[in-house]
Amino acid sequence: MEHVNIYEQGDYADAYARMAFPGTYHLAFRDLPELIARHVAGKAALDFGCGAGRSSRFLRGLGFRVVGIDISPVMIRNAVELDPEGDYRLVRPGSFEALGEARFDLILAAFPFDNIPMSMKDVLFASFASLLNPGGRVINLVSTPEIYTHEWASFSTKDFPENRAKQSGDIVKVITFTIDAQTVVEDILCTGESYREIYGRAGLRVLESHLPMGREDDPYEWVSETTVAPWRLDVLGQ
Repeated sequence: MEHVNIYEQGDYADAYARMAFPGTYHLAFRDLPELIARHVAGKAALDFGCGAGRSSRFLRGLGFRVVGIDISPVMIRNAVELDPEGDYRLVRPGSFEALGEARFDLILAAFPFDNIPMSMKDVLFASFASLLNPGGRVINLVSTPEIYTHEWASFSTKDFPENRAKQSGDIVKVITFTIDAQTVVEDILCTGESYREIYGRAGLRVLESHLPMGREDDPYEWVSETTVAPWRLDVLGQ
């Protein structure tokens, strides 16, 4: 089955550009500042798969000098329109030529690997290792396999029971509620074990793996978020 990246398509891409960090997405970014403070020294950051720039703007709010890159012209256009002062660059898949000789203290990948085929994951993480300053860190923010088998404040998977039998590299489906209407999104499943194997082949080691859970003081009414982690944040170093 051909994988379709709905985030690049028309009205959905425009709506995604306006979205902040609502609902279940809140957990993906809530603990990120503390994680960064604990592991990252220096202020040069690369936002890999920046999309419409929300994670780039988030990093700049933490004091980073940020370059955002993406392969989608639609997303880069939206990022520039929303943030004319930002540094957003269109790149070819698997290519970092647009960065020149730049090196980074932090590479943040917030969700793009949910949509990247397994074979390309290896290539990209190997490239990350060469883009880091000494002591630099990669933070890979991805969906856990459990996000595709539970109900959430921002997502539903009950219409896709076949997700439970999927393995790394298979397409999984989820319905998202966070944009104007309910929309079916396709991702590519990758388990934590598979990611660790990919990291190892790239010469990267896991320094910390964080699974954010919902709390009573969060400003949302949670569904599964207090008992199951929807996201995983892997902090990687050389």
